[in-house]
Amino acid sequence: MNELTRAGTAAQSLSLAQGRLAALSWGRANAPTWVALHGWLDNAASFTRLAPLLVKALNIRIVAIDFRGHGHSAHASAGSDYALWDYTHDVLDTMESLGVEKATLLAHSMGAAVACLVASALPERVEKLILLDGLGALNTPAEETTGQLRKGLVAYRRPLSRAPRYPDVESAVAARVAGGVTPLDSITATPLVERNTQATADGHVQMRTDSRLLKPSLVRFTPQQVLALLAEIQAPVLLIEGELGILGDRVWAEKARQAVPQLTRHVLAGGHHLHLEPQAVRHVAEIIQHQV
Repeated sequence: MNELTRAGTAAQSLSLAQGRLAALSWGRANAPTWVALHGWLDNAASFTRLAPLLVKALNIRIVAIDFRGHGHSAHASAGSDYALWDYTHDVLDTMESLGVEKATLLAHSMGAAVACLVASALPERVEKLILLDGLGALNTPAEETTGQLRKGLVAYRRPLSRAPRYPDVESAVAARVAGGVTPLDSITATPLVERNTQATADGHVQMRTDSRLLKPSLVRFTPQQVLALLAEIQAPVLLIEGELGILGDRVWAEKARQAVPQLTRHVLAGGHHLHLEPQAVRHVAEIIQHQV
């Protein structure tokens, strides 16, 4: 059975923001809408196992977007950067395309960082934040700003690398498992890779992701700026972490959690992609159902 229908609720493909953004949608179009935001180098298929469970239990609609440069969405224009704050426009453009004034944001990893920016700057647009193994944003101390800018400028002046090609989807999945930034197995990786590949004329598959996403950011927020942004979030925040995820007891993670005014934290068995792991996703769904 296809991943998009395995939990009993089929996903529909959407085109948003004048065709710039692609998305997957679960649930009735007239149901209360949640917007789901994936992590770096992932795509809307990140929610293929969790969304059907939540839609069925809560009678909601979930629209998971592909951020610019990811999945089926358009790449940024030539000469553009993929700064973290640029993705906030993807969220707002999605909400406007859907006619949604205020939404719950269901967000993983980098998507959680973007959700925090939107909730901090535009509290009137965010009902709740449900964050999956992500909080705040990747940051750089102020004294390292020049070095970060240099890295970004040098990298952006280099020629773009060609999109990776593989004999088949299975080989692409194996490459993702072997080279992923955070550990994940082939079952967890498969929905992400399937959505992020396209067939070539010679029978191979090629990754859709914009290779510019691999280049370092020119500028990042400082730690103090991130904490200040988190402190301004007015919406209630439900943070679900994986025991083997990226937050845990790290000093920065604890500072970030303490900065959020209304935060409820749960730590579950699982890794960074616990919402996509077959053995963890139902527990994630149960926590969300009982907290919203």
